[in-house]
Amino acid sequence: MSTPPPRTSPWVLAMTWRDLLFMHWPLAPAHLEPLLPPGVVLDTLDGAAWLGIVPFTMAAVRPRGAPSVPGVSRFPELNVRTYVRVRGRPGVWFFSLEASQALAVALARRYFHLPYYRARMRVYKRGDVTAFCSSRTHRGAPRAHFSGRYWPLGGETVGDALTHFLTERYCFYSADRRGRIVRGDVAHRPWQLRPAAWVAESSPQAMVTPLGLALPSVPPLLHHAAPLRVVAHRPVRVL
Repeated sequence: MSTPPPRTSPWVLAMTWRDLLFMHWPLAPAHLEPLLPPGVVLDTLDGAAWLGIVPFTMAAVRPRGAPSVPGVSRFPELNVRTYVRVRGRPGVWFFSLEASQALAVALARRYFHLPYYRARMRVYKRGDVTAFCSSRTHRGAPRAHFSGRYWPLGGETVGDALTHFLTERYCFYSADRRGRIVRGDVAHRPWQLRPAAWVAESSPQAMVTPLGLALPSVPPLLHHAAPLRVVAHRPVRVL
């Protein structure tokens, strides 16, 4: 397992990611490359690029030096992503992030330069099963919807090369209002992943239609993650 690189600034936000499902589909690089800005290079493994949809719950969110605030510090989130490199360093590129917490959306857009959208979201737990539903409501944004149930299966995922490529990334890249590329570092322990099952209640295709993409007809690669404590660092300009 690779060791995250040293951080360039103190962490500014702490959180726990819970009930997280990685859903991944392989795509031809030619479909994703036109969606990336100059200087952000699509990362591939064995010639394939990957598109991810990741539903989860953000919990115990708090800024450095402050406690969590009830009613604000826990909310569902859903993101659509791919994997990139900038100046050789691997990271995540988010095409969209949905959240039900309006303040979180506003702050993430302003201070982390991430494409967050307000959404109406519902999450229910029954045993190991998570039922997750999201409908984008952000003014002026294209509509998107996601709904389904997922749960972990027995056993622990072997740390193969593909799983490592898709999950062990310790930064994201985004573009600020001037189009400059910034990097936000995150720090956490290695993922503890298990195989997962997924039952769709609506097609996940609806999340990528606004991007002009089509999901392949193959089932997604699924990983369910144990709760993970994470700290995020202030983004820094890299391009």
